[in-house]
Amino acid sequence: MRAVFEMVGVHDVVAKSMGSTNPYNVVRATFDALKAQENPRAVAARRNKKVSDIVSRRRFDELVDIFSPDIVLDLDLRDHSMRLNGPQAIGDFIAHALTQFEFFQFNILGTRVELRIGDDPDHAAARMYMTELRQTPSGHWSQIYGVYHDRFARIDGQWWFAFRTYHSLARNNMPATLFEFPHHVHLDQL
Repeated sequence: MRAVFEMVGVHDVVAKSMGSTNPYNVVRATFDALKAQENPRAVAARRNKKVSDIVSRRRFDELVDIFSPDIVLDLDLRDHSMRLNGPQAIGDFIAHALTQFEFFQFNILGTRVELRIGDDPDHAAARMYMTELRQTPSGHWSQIYGVYHDRFARIDGQWWFAFRTYHSLARNNMPATLFEFPHHVHLDQL
C-alpha cells in the first residue's frame, strides 16, 4: 500500500493491510479503495441538491439522512431569529412554514465549497445562495433570496450537515426589501 501512495506523491502515510498478503491483491484493493473515495466538493453539492429536493417534495423525514443528529440551524430572518436543534425540529419548522403556501419551489442559485477546514480532511464548509418562489392560496406570489453557510463533517465515511446558518438577503413582498450581506460569516470559521 505504501508504494502506491508514494507513487502518487503521498509520503506521510500509515497503512495496514487486512486480509490478503498477496501484493497484487493489496495493490488492486488499494486502487479500488482510492477510486471509491468521494470528492468532498461533489458530496457537498449533492447534499445541497438533496436538501432542495427534500424541501420541494416536502419529505422532511428524509432530513435524518443528511443532517447530523445534533445539527444546529441558526435562522436570521431579519425581523426575528431562531435556533433549531436536530433534523426533526428543522423538518417540523419547514413543514409548518410551508402550510401557508399553495405553491412552493426551492432553488439553488450557486454554491462555494471550502475543503479541509482547519486542515482537517473530514471537515468542509460551504456557502449556498438560494431563492424560494411561493404562492399563497389567495394568489399572492412572492420570492425571497438568502444565503446558507454550512459546516460539513465526515463521520464513518459519510458527509453530514453539522451546522447551518441562514440569512435573508432580499424579499419582493410589498414593499420589496434588500438586506445587508452577512460579511461577518467566514467559511474557514464555521
